[in-house]
Amino acid sequence: MSALTSTNLDGILPLVAKGKVRDIYSIDENSLLFVATDRISAYDVIMENGIKDKGKILTQLSVFWFKFLSDSIKNHLIASEDEEIFKLLPAELSEPKYKNQLSGRSLIVKKHKLVPLEVIVRGYITGSAWKEYKKSGTVHGLKVEEGLQESQKFPTPIFTPSTKAEQGEHDENISPEAAAKLVGEELCTKLAAKAIELYSKAADYAETKGIILADTKFEFGLDENDNLVLVDEVLTPDSSRFWSKATFALGKSQDSYDKQFLRDWLTSNGLNGKEGVSMTEDIATRSAEKYTEAFEALTGKKWVA
Repeated sequence: MSALTSTNLDGILPLVAKGKVRDIYSIDENSLLFVATDRISAYDVIMENGIKDKGKILTQLSVFWFKFLSDSIKNHLIASEDEEIFKLLPAELSEPKYKNQLSGRSLIVKKHKLVPLEVIVRGYITGSAWKEYKKSGTVHGLKVEEGLQESQKFPTPIFTPSTKAEQGEHDENISPEAAAKLVGEELCTKLAAKAIELYSKAADYAETKGIILADTKFEFGLDENDNLVLVDEVLTPDSSRFWSKATFALGKSQDSYDKQFLRDWLTSNGLNGKEGVSMTEDIATRSAEKYTEAFEALTGKKWVA
């Protein structure tokens, strides 16, 4: 089967949202079906073609991390294995034309009230944080140590939130103070503490696998008692910056287990930010290899589609 860039359930379940990667369907008033397609985006634009099995890898890696972090925080998973998922879905969706779209890339999750922030934790200075630091000596408006080099580790991980933008719009980096105004000081303090705790736990584990977790983005919901719940995807190459410890070199940009091939190709061809772009077969294949490599390194399992 080729890359799955869109799902079609023929109205058996209502489609409630179509994100950069996920198609989200409503099952009932309490639960949703998340389907991770093979779509890939860069510079906030979705490519015309996809990366074969990317959605399956993202789903299975998220499940790995949800379980890994389950002692630290509740998550939104109801069902994550195909067998249990299809038992909870309408019987028609077990027909081959639907099962082929859903198998290996679906989750049934509980609905929660979403916190309207991208909860980012940075352990190393890179990307947009490095650009801001060079310009003003700050990261998300926070004053940080002088004399840092590109890709240097911060003394302690820092909470650097951004707004959650609509599809096609850009997330905006904001200060923790601005985030507190948006969601309330008490909730913002809880988010920062929990996100840093989760990042630190994941980063310590990743390091044992020869991987540096430079930064990551979490998303949270609130349950009926206003307790934090970990939602969406978690610690995948789409939401995190993973580097190889073996090739790490201070003072320069690092190769990432993510969309780097795609971003570099778009930039070198003057296509960054342009709609209607299809990747070459070479870029799609090399990107697929990086996703597979990240999955295998982090989980210790061989990827089997």
